[in-house]
Amino acid sequence: MTIDNSLEGSSGFIDAGVDDRKATYFSNGYVLGLTVIAGIGGLLFGYDTGVISGALLYIRDDFEAVDKSSFLQETIVSMALVGAMIGAAAGGVINDAYGRKKATLLADVIFALGSFVMAAAWNPYVIIFGRLLVGLGVGVASVTAPMYIAEAAPSEIRGGLVSTNVLMITSGQFLSYLVNLVFTEVPGTWRWMLGVAAVPAIIQFFLMLFLPESPRWLYMKKSKTDAIVVLSKIYDPYRLEEELDQLSAALEEEHHRKNAISYWDVFRIKEIRLAFIAGAGLQAFQQFTGINTVMYYSPTIVQMAGFTSNQLALLLSLIVALMNAAGTIVGIYLIDHFGRRKLALSSLTGVFLSLILLSVAFYLESIGTASIGWLAVLGLTLYIAFFAPGMGPVPWTVNSEIYPESYRGICGGMSATVNWVSNLIVAQSFLSIAEAVGTSLTFLILAVIAVLAFGFVFVFVPETKGLTFEEVEKIWKERAYGSSSRLEPLIENGDES
Repeated sequence: MTIDNSLEGSSGFIDAGVDDRKATYFSNGYVLGLTVIAGIGGLLFGYDTGVISGALLYIRDDFEAVDKSSFLQETIVSMALVGAMIGAAAGGVINDAYGRKKATLLADVIFALGSFVMAAAWNPYVIIFGRLLVGLGVGVASVTAPMYIAEAAPSEIRGGLVSTNVLMITSGQFLSYLVNLVFTEVPGTWRWMLGVAAVPAIIQFFLMLFLPESPRWLYMKKSKTDAIVVLSKIYDPYRLEEELDQLSAALEEEHHRKNAISYWDVFRIKEIRLAFIAGAGLQAFQQFTGINTVMYYSPTIVQMAGFTSNQLALLLSLIVALMNAAGTIVGIYLIDHFGRRKLALSSLTGVFLSLILLSVAFYLESIGTASIGWLAVLGLTLYIAFFAPGMGPVPWTVNSEIYPESYRGICGGMSATVNWVSNLIVAQSFLSIAEAVGTSLTFLILAVIAVLAFGFVFVFVPETKGLTFEEVEKIWKERAYGSSSRLEPLIENGDES
């Protein structure tokens, strides 16, 4: 989910001290409406990741080949991630060429088509193809939704509004478990679970027809006049002039960036390399500490713990998904009060303890101890309670603010790719590893990774709460060259490590 932050930063109007016109989260219904409708893209992502966990139980019942093959089960789950990687890579090009609105409409069409293909599938390989299609739609939406929101939001509330996309993802996961539970007694259970995913995509498609294009894209690609019309619905006349100045400067910087930077510079220039290591490392550890193992396979994990009923497994997994959504709301509040680094370290401490509890629960189950299933469910619930407020939003927030303006887009995109690839590795390997070494040892491995993640955050990730972009850039220069580093921007001078 790469977020375009080229407009991020405080407005000169706000800096001038005119606080009475400062926007709040609910002060402009127009912006809030844009945010919610665009955020349906996050809902699609969340629903897709959650729904397959319940549907897989019934796909295994209908297709013996799937039930007997962990590889087929993993492929059904992870093929959407392959599609998402492709869709995210293509999404940037589509957004630049055709705009955020058309990219969203395209994502909705592809997602709905994939949902229909899965609902009508007559063998596992058609399901896999449908998963690839919905993944393509999710990938495009994961790039487009936060970008559209960011470009329409006033700067002082942009972070909170963009964070609603993360909330929509976790809400989509909760909704998927609820839908799974509703359809447990309906003939063709998994077909309904997968097919109903087309509904929010269709709703968003028709709602987007009535929304404007992103004002930033209009200003850059099509018509400044049309951009001003949209912006006038967001800002009062006094603020509008200041925002147009900010927009003009940002676009000029973007044109300069396109002509002056390359992917190689990310690794060549020391302070950029340090920032990218911190950002990409956070994205990788977000996945390798097991979050999508829990979200994709929580019903399966519950059944491994001894709750063999599909309905009960889905009901208990619904609690896990609810905790994830609730925890995200807590994280949106804490991240600007408690701090990114402290929140991540606290989160990882709880994640480690929860994974140890899960490992112990499955070890006791393996040696025949009775009635330990609830211990595993407790471990899953605590895991989500600790993960969701911290390691859920922190990697995305940190990646939106640790890179210099001219490198924010390219580094953010590369870090998001690391997230998708890590996600795919975890989803494709969890069941096979659990079969090979046992579920208890698998969770113990994840616990060890959580310790490594704690050490990584402690060493490589600085606290950025309340800092300006210039102050964050100074942190990386001091880390790269010492506290006596030159005041002149090293990037502009082309200095290397």
